[in-house]
Amino acid sequence: MDDSAHFTRTWQVTASGGYDTAWGRFEEDRLQARGRALGLEDGPYWVAYRLVTGPRFVTRELHVTVDGPGAARRELDLRRDEAGRWTVDGQPREEFEGALDCDLGLCPLTNTMPVLRHGLHLRDAGAPERPFLMAWVSVPDLVVTPSEQVYTPLGGHRVRYASGSFTADVEFDADGLVRHYPGLATGLHAGPAGSAS
Repeated sequence: MDDSAHFTRTWQVTASGGYDTAWGRFEEDRLQARGRALGLEDGPYWVAYRLVTGPRFVTRELHVTVDGPGAARRELDLRRDEAGRWTVDGQPREEFEGALDCDLGLCPLTNTMPVLRHGLHLRDAGAPERPFLMAWVSVPDLVVTPSEQVYTPLGGHRVRYASGSFTADVEFDADGLVRHYPGLATGLHAGPAGSAS
């Protein structure tokens, strides 16, 4: 990946019966992105999000707005400061202490940060698994809860994701963006970003 590269990705999100498009920029070990998604399962609803990370792809802020189903409208402001303190809509949340990443439900983009931080998509099978604590955001209700997850390199740009009883062997591209996530999403379009095309 170049030190600075823009990208566009669109996924068909099978889990929501909809689509998600992200427009973003990598700058060294930082990521900024915005996205729009449509969900039809339990919907329809529309999601708009903005993600900013600091160095090592550590989450700084995630802002999400959901319109629908019906006339419902919800907003979320999730932040992590340089001391590792998390807030949800300005309120401290100590249960996320130690977490480096947010994980926006039904959004393939937020699998990218831990994968790039540790180069998991570039490691061979047999490399050690990595446990993570995530600030997981459910969609469309925008409830934030701690989520323990494990990422295990499988080689060939594939990483096994596990959380509770759920597992999926996720395929990433060379830039660490999801190409295929069984049961969740499949990439439809890849715009420029470093080595991806």
